[in-house]
Amino acid sequence: MNTRSKTIIAVGADHAGFLLKEDLKKYLQDEGYEVMDCGTSGTDSVDYPEYAFAVANKVSSGEAQFGLMVDGAGIGSAIVANKVKGVRAALCYDISTAQNARKHNDANVLTLGAALIGLGLAIQIVDTFLSHHCTFDRHLRRVKMIDAIESEGKINTSMRSDFDQKDKEKELINISSEELTQIAQKVGELLNVGEVPASSGEKTHRDSDMVCVCGVCVEKKPDIIRKFLDFGVDRIGYHDGTGCECVPDDIARCIDHTLLKPDATEEDIKKLCAEAREYHFASVCLSPSYVKLAAKELEGSSVKVCTVVGFPSGAHLPGIKAMETRQAIRDGAREIDMVINIGALKSKQDELVYRDIRQVCEACEDGGAVSKVIIEAAYLTEDEKVRACELAKNARANYVKTSTGFGPNGATVEDIDLMNRMVGQHGIGIKAAGGIKSYADAKEMIQAGATRIGASAGIKILQEAKQMTISN
Repeated sequence: MNTRSKTIIAVGADHAGFLLKEDLKKYLQDEGYEVMDCGTSGTDSVDYPEYAFAVANKVSSGEAQFGLMVDGAGIGSAIVANKVKGVRAALCYDISTAQNARKHNDANVLTLGAALIGLGLAIQIVDTFLSHHCTFDRHLRRVKMIDAIESEGKINTSMRSDFDQKDKEKELINISSEELTQIAQKVGELLNVGEVPASSGEKTHRDSDMVCVCGVCVEKKPDIIRKFLDFGVDRIGYHDGTGCECVPDDIARCIDHTLLKPDATEEDIKKLCAEAREYHFASVCLSPSYVKLAAKELEGSSVKVCTVVGFPSGAHLPGIKAMETRQAIRDGAREIDMVINIGALKSKQDELVYRDIRQVCEACEDGGAVSKVIIEAAYLTEDEKVRACELAKNARANYVKTSTGFGPNGATVEDIDLMNRMVGQHGIGIKAAGGIKSYADAKEMIQAGATRIGASAGIKILQEAKQMTISN
């Protein structure tokens, strides 16, 4: 049975939030939730405390599992609802605050400001609020401390214990047995280098080297690596220190076969996809309008569909980038290359840049897609490159990427080296893009630390790689 049909949500609004409340009520009903409408029933002026109190009472009494209250700004209704016993109301204005309200605070009433957000963002916030849960012991302990203030009028510090360590253990417990097996095999290879079988061909290119050189394994499970880092591992090494000068024979798995020209036609895209199938590239990277076509053309293959967001200037609003990302994922994209707000970074508006990146990363996480953050390094000073990498890391991006290919310059070895030093030991991949037109270029980038290559010359790179193998 659909669990949503068992979930009852009390909704309410004042006159300023009435229209948004009605739209959200219909959306929730269409999604299978049972909705209790606490009013108001029109746009005539009313007092929000009456309706916020009614919604909170439904949650407090157990008649509803969650409450949703909409007024002009959402602030007053949150204050009112939090006066009711057993209610933890949170005003949320974006996906991050909605997720935090549930995962960290176990909020059971959501308040929204109709004057601050539109229906599209409101639906994303509601979906996020209802789909996340408070499960970690340290957060549950803090929720109990909040409840103790309500019942006892004081902070109960006796609840403190070793919950943080338990949380870290739970992080590892949540790794699947398949993932643990893969990790164990990898650790075994690293500790018993002599016992690792060499791959076919003259070069002894081991799979453990593959992780170091082209990131094929790292890119699949960056969050697994982060779990080990969170657990206390200070540094993760991927190989025994030998073999890093080699480039893998299956370099195609490191290449995003790219076509982002504005005059690209459907036939061009079909050709791009056919080439990607034939040469087994990691992905095709193309404009959002062609994602559906590419997904259809590549159905049944291992080649992923990658598209761009906020491209190429990065000056789009964060909410627009997030919606663009979600639409692309619905259309079939499995990798998203987003451009940061370059002007905001140069203006030292780091909080804005972080939110810009994080909203896209959240959308990728929700949709099971890989997130890549384009910093457009050619426009940045070294300090700005460092800050951009730090912000991408904090936002939990899967990759940082050098360039759009539409800036003044493309990837450089110096930039790849810097990005590698900043994020390489945190389970984050590095994509070099822009101006990579030969096998020599690709080899140079990989040896500097690149784990993915974005290029329109992918076939030429492979042909030159084969010639190099034969001549050697």
